[in-house]
This record gives sequence, C-alpha cells and structure tokens, in this order.
Amino acid sequence: MTAMIDIRDVSKTFTLHNQGSAIIQVMAGANLQVATGECVALTGESGAGKSTLMRMIYGNYLAASGQIRIGDLDVATANPREIITLRRETLGYVSQFLRVVPRVATLDVVAEPLLALGVPQGDAHEKARMLLAKLRIPERLWSLSPTTFSGGEQQRVNIARGFAYEYPALLLDEPTASLDATNRETVLSLIEEAKDRGAAIVGIFHDEAARDRVCDREINVSAFTPEPA
Repeated sequence: MTAMIDIRDVSKTFTLHNQGSAIIQVMAGANLQVATGECVALTGESGAGKSTLMRMIYGNYLAASGQIRIGDLDVATANPREIITLRRETLGYVSQFLRVVPRVATLDVVAEPLLALGVPQGDAHEKARMLLAKLRIPERLWSLSPTTFSGGEQQRVNIARGFAYEYPALLLDEPTASLDATNRETVLSLIEEAKDRGAAIVGIFHDEAARDRVCDREINVSAFTPEPA
C-alpha cells in the first residue's frame, strides 16, 4: 500500500524566550508511515508529544529537522500558501475544540470545506444537512451559531465539518470525547467509512475500545522523546 503520510527522522525544539532563549528538544527521530485506508493511533503518557506531532503534521508547528510528507508535499519545508492548499484539498483535522467565526450559522460552518472547494452551495448544504442529522443536531439549531451550543453539540458540529469533504488524509484528536454511546457509534462508523474509501488517518484516542475498533496499529510517541542530556 502507498504511504499517504510519511514522516522521516523528525525532531522538534521549543525556544523559551522568557528563560534566556533556552532551547528544549522535545522530539527526535520520529518516524511514521500511514498507508491509504489505514488508521494509526498515537499513544503515550500525557506530555509524550502526541499533540505536538499532530500539530507538526498539520503545519501548526515547524519541525526542526526531518520530512513530513503528505502526498507529494513536505509540510516541514512548505510555504504558507502550500499549507493552506493542503488543508483545503488533502488534509482534514478534527480537533477537540470548535473554532469558528461568531454568528455564522451551523449549516454554513459544516458546509464551509465544500464551499471552499467550489462545490455549489445547494450541494454543500445538502451534505451538511445529512451529517448534522446523522449526528443528531436538531434542525432548529442549524441556523444558529454553534458557539451557543453545549460541549457535546459543538464536538458533533466539529466532526460533521471534518467529514463533510472526503479528505485523503485525516487527523483526529479525541473524536469520541464528550459523546454519548449513540453518537460515539456514529462517529466510529464515519471513521470506518473514511478508511474504506482510502483515507489515511492519524488519531489520538484515549477511548481504548474506540482505538481497538478503528485503529490498525499503535505508535507510542514516547519512543521519540530525547534522552536527557
């Protein structure tokens, strides 16, 4: 199988500017390949670097060295315009927290990834309605901003937006957190459908049963923690 996500010898440092510009190395020698149709779970204790690695894959953090290839693009050396295009066309991200422009209707929030790709508004809204209904967001809320919703409702809106477009690669950060059993089942089914169509997925799953069900293997990020000097 083809590696859609290919991480080679990646390291990460942080500069503590308020402490004499001290440089702290938090990751070294990270390697990870994720094939099309495969889901890999990042595991390890809190602080091991799971979120740091996810943010480097998404381009929010700059790697100090190494390669992070998503398809044909090396995120570690890509320019901002290339990162924006990657996020629009190739790499989706479902975070734990909903970040949206205030006062934008939920229907438009979910449809936004499709609208950004030039999908006609009617088609984009139809897909958004299907996902919102599937994730049990009441129709009376679709015209309201999701910033007013409960935590669980916001998480479901986030998931609906993340799965609106069929991204070739997906990053999932605790996708079943804050969900009841019924909606948890829906989300796991969406992940399985994404795998079936060939999406390469990297995820953080503290829900062990969910991880065992949808993930093909695990990578303990603690292995990439540098040894103390």
